[in-house]
Amino acid sequence: MLRILSKSDYLLRETLLGLQRGGWMNWAAISTVTVLLFLFGVSVQSSWQLEGLLNQFGSQLEVSVYLDTGVDAATLQPLVQSMPGVVTVTPLSKETAWADLTREMGIPDVTIATKQLNGNPLVDELKVKARTPQDVPLLAQQLQQLQGVDEVQYVDEAVQRIAQLNRGVSWVSLTITTLLTLTAIAVITTTIRLIVLARRKEIEIMQLVGATAAWIYLPFVFQGVTFGVVGATIAWLLINSANRFLSSIVAHQPEFVKFLANGLQLSSSEAILLPVMLLSFGASVGVMGSLFAVRRFATR
Repeated sequence: MLRILSKSDYLLRETLLGLQRGGWMNWAAISTVTVLLFLFGVSVQSSWQLEGLLNQFGSQLEVSVYLDTGVDAATLQPLVQSMPGVVTVTPLSKETAWADLTREMGIPDVTIATKQLNGNPLVDELKVKARTPQDVPLLAQQLQQLQGVDEVQYVDEAVQRIAQLNRGVSWVSLTITTLLTLTAIAVITTTIRLIVLARRKEIEIMQLVGATAAWIYLPFVFQGVTFGVVGATIAWLLINSANRFLSSIVAHQPEFVKFLANGLQLSSSEAILLPVMLLSFGASVGVMGSLFAVRRFATR
């Protein structure tokens, strides 16, 4: 145990000493990693939020199937329920729909309104909920081909636009993240290499007394990990602050905006996973940058 504590104390002291010698280059590396992880976190969060918005539209989005005159909704319900991609089928009789319509229009007496129109002008309807928003277009085509179906309606354009936006955000985020990752690794490599050069005399002495390359250069790897972890922490704080600011703005907006905002809320698992991803990604970038920096010196 004492030996482990002694080694840990040595690695900690050497890591802090290297960070002190890094000077302003430390902040250059940390700021680069922060920008990288902030944009990465925003892109991941945006992708999750758009997926949540799609799912929310999908849960609210019901395919309305209007039947031919005289066709009973209950007769088609079992057939529609057995179709792939269908979650629930809710029949709506024309009597119920007519009663709801007259109530919304403020007509107190349904009987009088029915007599004036020479009967109920509506038809039976099936409200079909798809498993995913992507299933809706194909499902609508299949429903339209059923005998006894007059018309099928659903809001397709909004779902398609959100899906296209999600794909566009993913490609742009991948490109930016790749470029910034390479930049962050290059900055960390340069920073660690300068620190190694500043301590080359100490490293030569340690090599003369028999210290292994892993023992000599491990503190430099820890310095790279420190850059990544600190950058991830700052990026997460910035993302969290931005989310709080946007939430305070949405709180005073109309109900439709609040409805959209509910779809943009992260789940509890996603709220935990995002900082974990940032820390893991930051640490990985730090390790790669530091390994590139010490590889040339360690193989001499």
